[in-house]
Amino acid sequence: MHLAYPTVVAALLFSVGVYGVLARRNAILVLMSVELMLNAVNLNLVTFDVWYRDRLHGGQVLTLFTIVIAAAEVGLGLAIVLLVFRNRQMIEVDRLRALSEDSGPSGESEAEAGNRPEPVEEAAP
Repeated sequence: MHLAYPTVVAALLFSVGVYGVLARRNAILVLMSVELMLNAVNLNLVTFDVWYRDRLHGGQVLTLFTIVIAAAEVGLGLAIVLLVFRNRQMIEVDRLRALSEDSGPSGESEAEAGNRPEPVEEAAP
């Protein structure tokens, strides 16, 4: 097996993951993009483990640790996304500026009050 093929595939996977993290607004798509980046790292670890013919298989062991960490990250990430959706009824990352839910005098949170447009006064006829 030539070393360039899996490393190019891993680089493409990582690039797609970085694009997904930077360009997406949906929190679930951001989590999926982070998983793509972790899988690209796993592919590189296994590729170089096979290439160097490591007798202890360090790359494969590190890949197993990465998979466990990715599973924990998905569990925590989805729990946070579900909690945010339950409280805010949306999961767009760009609109989640403040995590507090302090109510102002009108009963709205400060984040909701900041997103509300100012009322326009009409000229008297």
